[in-house]
Amino acid sequence: MAISSRTARQGAPVSLDEIRAAPISAPHAPRPDHLLIAEMVTPGARVLDVGCGEGELLRILTEKRGVDGRGIELSQSGVNAGVAHGLSVIQGDADTDLDNYPADAFDYVILSQTLQATRRPKHVMENLLRIGRRAVVSVPNFGHWRMRSQIIFKGRMPVTPSLPSTWYDTQNIHLCTIRDFVDLCDVVGAKIDRAVALDAWGRPVRVNAPWWFWNLFGAQAVFLLRRG
Repeated sequence: MAISSRTARQGAPVSLDEIRAAPISAPHAPRPDHLLIAEMVTPGARVLDVGCGEGELLRILTEKRGVDGRGIELSQSGVNAGVAHGLSVIQGDADTDLDNYPADAFDYVILSQTLQATRRPKHVMENLLRIGRRAVVSVPNFGHWRMRSQIIFKGRMPVTPSLPSTWYDTQNIHLCTIRDFVDLCDVVGAKIDRAVALDAWGRPVRVNAPWWFWNLFGAQAVFLLRRG
């Protein structure tokens, strides 16, 4: 299966450089996948950020895209930090609490670098597509060449900037490759409106490269999805 990058945008015309240039109150540089996700979201949209952490992405979306944003986060410390920054964040578990949200409650539901930490990734994906008119998902790529080389040459589970924890102290329990995620999209009936792979430095990998190239050189990927 080939992975294509479909460039039809769902939001107002705005470049990634413009989003980077816009001021933001975050104390450190935003993650590259967060900036890319912000580019995919329509200004003023209703957004649910699942596994929002301390609210870094919600702050970007609120300040740069003017969204009506909500967050759900498992850790109490993350909820406290988000609320302290004036964000609407509640405590909840993506594996179970998304069942309680009605269909089409949001324009976008976002899952950023969180799917691999869920117990039921397929169920979570189905809920994202049910709750939101669009879903934006970013995933680390376990098929990246650095991951492969650590297993082949060192005989150890990989530790990289995108997967920094050791195997015995990680929350990541369902690791996948970019190709695996695309296959999951087929299983849950998700259509890919746009897909971008990023290298280890956060730069887009060649846009029209075949899946094996993305799978080898993409450290992570961001997908804009809709129901089939």
